[in-house]
This record gives sequence, C-alpha cells and structure tokens, in this order.
Amino acid sequence: MKYVKLLLGVIVALFVLAMLHYTLPQRDIVRIVNTEIRRMDFGANAIFWANADAGTDGASVNRDIRFIEAVRPDGRPSVYRNEDTGWGWPPYFKLDSSNLQARAADLISTRSDPEWVVVTHYGWRSQLLTIFPNATSVRTVAGPDVKIVPWSNIVILTTLAVLAIVLWRAWVRFRRRVLGPLFGDEDQSWDGVELGGRQKRAIWRRWMDRRGGNRTR
Repeated sequence: MKYVKLLLGVIVALFVLAMLHYTLPQRDIVRIVNTEIRRMDFGANAIFWANADAGTDGASVNRDIRFIEAVRPDGRPSVYRNEDTGWGWPPYFKLDSSNLQARAADLISTRSDPEWVVVTHYGWRSQLLTIFPNATSVRTVAGPDVKIVPWSNIVILTTLAVLAIVLWRAWVRFRRRVLGPLFGDEDQSWDGVELGGRQKRAIWRRWMDRRGGNRTR
C-alpha cells in the first residue's frame, strides 16, 4: 500500500507540473518573419486548441487560425498560433487576437535589418500532434541578449507554494486534534498501514457520531 500511495503521489505531482508548465506564461526573444491565416482541421488534438474568436460560431470542426512565424537568435524557427482564450481556461481573458495579429505584422523584419521582439505565450509545440503555443502579447526589445525576469511566474508560483503550505498545516492540525483522539494516540497516523479498511470506517463513524452528538447539545 505504501508503494501504491507513493506511485499515485508521483503521478499527481507530474500532472500538476505539466499543467503549470503548459499554462504559465513563457517568453521567447524572436524576429517575426511572417503572419498568415490557415484553415485548420481538428481531431484528437482539439484539446490543445483554444475556442473560436469571441462572438463567432465555434461549432465547426475546422476554422481559420491566425499564425505568427518567427526565428530565434540561433536560427531556429518558432511558430505561434494566435487565438482568443475568452473567459475559459487558461484564464488569460484574451479577446484581441485581431489586434495582436496587426501588431505582429507591423513588426516583421529581415535578417539584414532585424527587429527583436518578446513573444509571450503559453502551451507547447509538437510536430507529432500538430499543436502550437498560443501567443498572448508581443513587444519590442533592444536586442536578442536582453535578460527577461519572469515576475508573473515568480508571483504565481510563490502564491501556490504558500497556499500548499497553509493547506498542509491545516491537514496536520486536523489529524492531530481530530483523528488523534480517535486513535487514542495523537502521534498515530491516519494513514498507518496497520489499519484495515473496516477499522478506518469504524473510526470515521465514531468521529461522525461524536460530531452529531456535539450538535445536539
């Protein structure tokens, strides 16, 4: 049982890390080389695409998608989709894809006369699944060597860490003050492997009965 719980904990941790990596904003310094609109068909990869633009019909299995094509300082290509997120997940509340496409088109530059920009985006790029990160903003920078501090990620991760610590401390207090007396030993763990399913259910019923008795007094 201990190893099963450990495995489940690892799976949950990996899932949470993957969700954070997909959802949190990332920033690339690139040179925009083209913007275009492509007609895309969606299948099993539809979960990695956002909804249709706000105010349009999103029931179709295919639709026109705006793309921003760019090149990194080392010459590697980067392609971003440009879709509204609306009021759904992730909570970027992006409703200005058309304006962003116009700004990106205005920043197109050549190799001989580059104009470097920071593209803020979320999501992953996978050639196998045909998915692209979704650009959320574009701004110019002085050059390709500019250092970018991810302040928004620092604030979000710090807030989540504090929340996790608060919830963990609340659970520890609950075990010590509520479950401890039911065991007759405040240091005994509710998750102890020596307890069977019937014992745990019996302890749980005793606690619920006690709570019910307190309410009737």
